[in-house]
Amino acid sequence: MDAKQVLEQVRSGAISVEDAEQFFRRAPYEELGYAKLDTHRKLRSGFGEVVFCSGKADEFLSSIFEKLAAEDGEALGTRATPHQFELVKAVCPSAVYDSIARIIKVEKPGKVLRGCVAVCTAGTADIAVAEEAAQTAEFFGTKVERIYDVGVSGLHRLLGNLEPIQRANCIVAVAGMEGALASVIGGLVQNPVIAVPTSVGYGASFGGLSALLTMINSCANGIATVNIDNGYGAGYLATQINRLALGTKED
Repeated sequence: MDAKQVLEQVRSGAISVEDAEQFFRRAPYEELGYAKLDTHRKLRSGFGEVVFCSGKADEFLSSIFEKLAAEDGEALGTRATPHQFELVKAVCPSAVYDSIARIIKVEKPGKVLRGCVAVCTAGTADIAVAEEAAQTAEFFGTKVERIYDVGVSGLHRLLGNLEPIQRANCIVAVAGMEGALASVIGGLVQNPVIAVPTSVGYGASFGGLSALLTMINSCANGIATVNIDNGYGAGYLATQINRLALGTKED
């Protein structure tokens, strides 16, 4: 249970004040030896701890996922492999995996998605990073509008989708190559744009550095740039902006 559920159960008489006191006396993290699970993160920030799966030992990953899912009924893992999904599935049977976004999710049923964030890509090759952003935002309760393959080499495709982009509380612009998409969108909307450079491109794109430099040097206003290929960071920030627009603190 989270803090709000505990307090609701005290009010309804389902649990005693003493039991609630024990809940709030718990340490702010769970010591596992190889990890310290931040079980109070959602209480502090409105977002539960997320697992970066890449590089984690098999036994560590499955144990971490199992404990996070037991704590809050949900868990999210990024940069996961199919092999890692099978490990998590063994301890969390309701887990699902998306091979494009490389995300593992254990979610509560009946989740309501609110507000609107538009996730746009310059090209189809950018979709993997865009899906990491979109599915992160959805996991945290944000409604996402996907608008893919609207890069500047065919500007009419972007202009033909302006209505949903301009309506969104926040726009995530995902682009490799020269990364111009964020600047173009930034000049067409009144709400914040989160620019995500990707490592898509030929040799002189330098693995996304070219797009990164374009985005952080944009002459359009209202653009914030995250790290190369950091779809997760963009989805998280977009959810924070969406919650501010809705006047809510969490899903």
